[in-house]
Amino acid sequence: MTDASVRRSVTVQAPIEKAFAVFTQGFDGWWPRNHKIGESDLKQAVLEGREGGRWYEIDTDGSECDWGRVLAWEPPTRLVLAWQIDATWKFDPELVTEVEIRFVSEGPGRTRVELEHRDLDRFGEAQEQARAAFDSPGGWAGLLEAFAQAAAA
Repeated sequence: MTDASVRRSVTVQAPIEKAFAVFTQGFDGWWPRNHKIGESDLKQAVLEGREGGRWYEIDTDGSECDWGRVLAWEPPTRLVLAWQIDATWKFDPELVTEVEIRFVSEGPGRTRVELEHRDLDRFGEAQEQARAAFDSPGGWAGLLEAFAQAAAA
């Protein structure tokens, strides 16, 4: 049985408060435009900064597509998001996997960011397909690299 999680980490050249702010408040600035589920082009990626907040996209046609919600909001050390996008890249309100992001200070100007996308067994028969996508270079590794570049700027 494969582990039902994908884990990635990156060390960013930024203090912990800035790293958390760039990841959350600056989310739209580093999230790739091709990582979307809507029919139109991505206009804005939104992460509402509060427990219970939404995590979603606004597309150029004005439509909104939910991705999930904020399960835990603990600045500047921890964020947990509900991922509610299925293996066919459609929002599924019944599917909930968790993406936990931890921010660990490694000194005044360095922060290690640890991401775990867990509960992938909830994808059922599509678990391995989903895990492969999240574990690919275009998955969480590439997303964390885009974030790291924005945090260092």
